[in-house]
Amino acid sequence: MATVLLDTSVIFDHLNGRNKRTEFLEHLVDQGHLLACCPVNITEVYAGLRSGEETRTKAFLESLEFLPITADVAMKAGLLRRDWRIKGQTLSYTDVTIAAIAITNRMPLLTDNQKHFPMPEVELHPLPPLDVKSPG
Repeated sequence: MATVLLDTSVIFDHLNGRNKRTEFLEHLVDQGHLLACCPVNITEVYAGLRSGEETRTKAFLESLEFLPITADVAMKAGLLRRDWRIKGQTLSYTDVTIAAIAITNRMPLLTDNQKHFPMPEVELHPLPPLDVKSPG
């Protein structure tokens, strides 16, 4: 199958047991997919880390394939940010870097934040819809 780059939102959902992301990630692995992360994910996760979460968080992140930020990735990220700013949409450095890693490594990105990744060259791996609960 494919290696799938995880966006930080999906990692947070897994670590916090939200939105059935753990089951979905397990399903992907059972299908033969390899899950990956990058330096941006690790930085964002550790920035939001609460006391007592270190061991479990580290174990999960270390179970993922690690994709580095290379010079090619950094250049691609800069060009993406520049090109989208010219189009009138300012994207964050973190999002363009994650997008550049996915593009450079030719792999899909699994994210809850599709609007952060408007680039047509980013293949977004579909997430199952969240259960919408009716009030009451």
